Amino acid sequence: MSMTVDQPVGFAAEEVDTSAPTRSARLKWVVVVDANLPSGRAVNAAVCVAAATADAVTGVLGPGATDADGSAHPGLPWAGCTILTADAATLRTIRTKAAAHPGTFVADMPAAAQATRVYDEYIDAVAGTRGEELEYLAVSIIGPRNRVDKIVGRVPLMA
Repeated sequence: MSMTVDQPVGFAAEEVDTSAPTRSARLKWVVVVDANLPSGRAVNAAVCVAAATADAVTGVLGPGATDADGSAHPGLPWAGCTILTADAATLRTIRTKAAAHPGTFVADMPAAAQATRVYDEYIDAVAGTRGEELEYLAVSIIGPRNRVDKIVGRVPLMA
């Protein structure tokens, strides 16, 4: 997975409002997955770019919850995360547009990530491929709500 960010993207502590609707958050998070992937590979790609995003973007996860029996449940994305699908060409265009905007975080999953079983082989495969030749399986984007909406346009929700 590669990540593109011109400046740190995230929520300041005072912006985290877990009592507000997700649409009121300043930043919007979407994951766009290749619509032609079989379901297992699509879920894998979405989870992988989401993990990279959650690790890199501050304030995206809310506090954990404790159930009535005292069992802890880790924090989830308090501002939500929308999962969309697009064909390979649209996915590439979305990634290119998102990466071009300062203040927008992009984590992507090139196809080499699912074609290799050793992480160093993945790194070597990506290093040996020109950017315009990479095939993307999923892209995670967090940025200003109106910008993200313009970038993803009307791509559909994952069914």
